[in-house]
Amino acid sequence: MSEQKHTFVASFLKDAKFEGGGLRDYFVDRDLGIDKATGGMVTAIVHRASAPCPDDGPRHIHKVDFQMNYMLKGWCKFEFEGQGEIVFNVGDSWLQPPGIPHTLLEYSDDFEVLEIVMPGTFETEDL
Repeated sequence: MSEQKHTFVASFLKDAKFEGGGLRDYFVDRDLGIDKATGGMVTAIVHRASAPCPDDGPRHIHKVDFQMNYMLKGWCKFEFEGQGEIVFNVGDSWLQPPGIPHTLLEYSDDFEVLEIVMPGTFETEDL
């Protein structure tokens, strides 16, 4: 077991605040408090569509050790290098290997996804 000291945190939907200013300007995000509670080891954020999917969304990579996503609402279509285009619906999940080039192609108006990433702070590089 890790020697990392974590603190207890709970996030309640009734108190949730979705705010802009995250990685993409067409999403609003709900920080679940995991980054602070784990000292930056892990982050968990819910991304929600706040604008239509851009036609020229950037192909990019994330410099991470671990990244998984779980669809909460709606649907989305991604293209992953070596995997092609994939549509994800409510209840679907995916693990993105570190550094896999990908592009978000489309999503529904009610798109909402939970993203869990290690480390909690990471770089994204547009290609």
